[in-house]
Amino acid sequence: MFKAYRVGSVAGIPIRIDVTLLLILPVLVYLIGSGMGEAAAALNSGLGAGLDVGALTAGSIPWLIGAASAVGLFGCVLLHELGHAAVARRYGYGIESITLWLLGGIARPKEQPNRWHHEFWIAIGGPVVSVALGIVFLLAFVALSADPVRFVVGYLAALNLVLAGFNMLPAFPLDGGRVLRALLGRTRTHAEATRLSVRVGKSFAILFGLFGLFVFNPFLIAVAFFVYMAATAEGRQTMLQAAFEGVVVGDVMTPAADVRTLSPETTLDTVLERMFSERHTGYPVVDGGRPVGVVTLDDIRNVAPENRPSTTVADVMSTDLRTVGVGTEAMEAMQRLAHEDIGRVLVTDGTDSLVGLVTRSDLVTAMNILRERRDADLEPSRLG
Repeated sequence: MFKAYRVGSVAGIPIRIDVTLLLILPVLVYLIGSGMGEAAAALNSGLGAGLDVGALTAGSIPWLIGAASAVGLFGCVLLHELGHAAVARRYGYGIESITLWLLGGIARPKEQPNRWHHEFWIAIGGPVVSVALGIVFLLAFVALSADPVRFVVGYLAALNLVLAGFNMLPAFPLDGGRVLRALLGRTRTHAEATRLSVRVGKSFAILFGLFGLFVFNPFLIAVAFFVYMAATAEGRQTMLQAAFEGVVVGDVMTPAADVRTLSPETTLDTVLERMFSERHTGYPVVDGGRPVGVVTLDDIRNVAPENRPSTTVADVMSTDLRTVGVGTEAMEAMQRLAHEDIGRVLVTDGTDSLVGLVTRSDLVTAMNILRERRDADLEPSRLG
């Protein structure tokens, strides 16, 4: 996804709109409006609607109906995601945000479900809402009399039922794929269940892509690409979690005794000399055993060369410290480094004293070693 903007919140959950949604909405309005005659004829055929096709296709009516249907569709997608969020909260899992984008919506959990039945019910929460919406719109379709409004609710009824059915395909990370992983997780580890679900999801993605190419449907091709990439990312994330299971920052950090630090009074020309000789581009700044800031090569670049001998670290360092505790899970630390796009975080204890430093390279090295050790532990069973 691209840049997303917060537009409000529901029950304390931030709602964001990705810029791709703003691009696809006019396209949807055009597609619905230009296909008004065929869609109305399909509703007449399938539901015996008796819609006046001529009136629906006159003047600006198709474009107004198209706009209402397109906005209504993404409103239904939002309710679908809120269905997931409601069940997640019921089991005690927080929701970071809900984002609407080109291909629908994504509810971002603060943590993944740790029990198979939790994931099962969270996964079907969205499709249940879509089915309920489809039924409500069908009832409204029967009860209402104005053809433009009947078309919108009939169209949304059909789309919600299609949305529910499509999402229940066992193509991870669609809802059906998460249901599959939950069921597999009854008798397998989470990592193994994810690995199998990802394989099924990638297979479906390839089928979607081939079919999309055969019928020349760009939307199906886009869905196939998204499913394949999302399944790959989810599989990689789960493997990382499995590798770091039970590992905390204290296990992988560089201890404070081995961390190269600076004092606030150090001049910038001295820092540059140390950076060159020690091959470092950033240092924690420590005063009395407590971290007070961080200085990087970028901070020094902002100072004119002639002023560096008289400028100290305290003058340019960042005091916005990124810290974690010794007992923080290693996986959480890695996610934070990636999310905040930083290369290192300071490790502190309960008194805010510096006890270590953990970097991306520390975590990657630990992950590779843990993978090798895990593979070595599995080798005898493979040979047997």
